[in-house]
Amino acid sequence: MMGLALQAAGGPGMGLIIQIVIVFGIMYFLLIMPQRREQKRHRAMLAELKRGDQVVTVGGLIGEIVHINETTVMLKTGEARVLVERARIARLQSPPAEAK
Repeated sequence: MMGLALQAAGGPGMGLIIQIVIVFGIMYFLLIMPQRREQKRHRAMLAELKRGDQVVTVGGLIGEIVHINETTVMLKTGEARVLVERARIARLQSPPAEAK
C-alpha cells in the first residue's frame, strides 16, 4: 500500500530523473555553450578575412593572404605561395593593416 502511494507521488525514480536533468544542464552551460560561442567567433573571423591579413593555419603555417575566394586562401610564406582551405585558418596573427 505504501509503495503505491510513493509511485503515485513520483517515487524515488523521480529524484534520479531530476538529477540527470541537472547534470545535463550543467554540462550544457559548461561545455556546449562555450564551444558554440567559439565556433561562431571562428566563422565570423573567416568571413572577415581579406587580402593582406597575417594568419596562422591549423597546421602552423604563418603567412600573408595574397588571394582569397569562397573556399580557398593563397598564402605567401617566405618566398613560397601555399593554397590553403579557408576553414583551416586558425587565427589572425596580427591586426588588419588598416587598424595599425
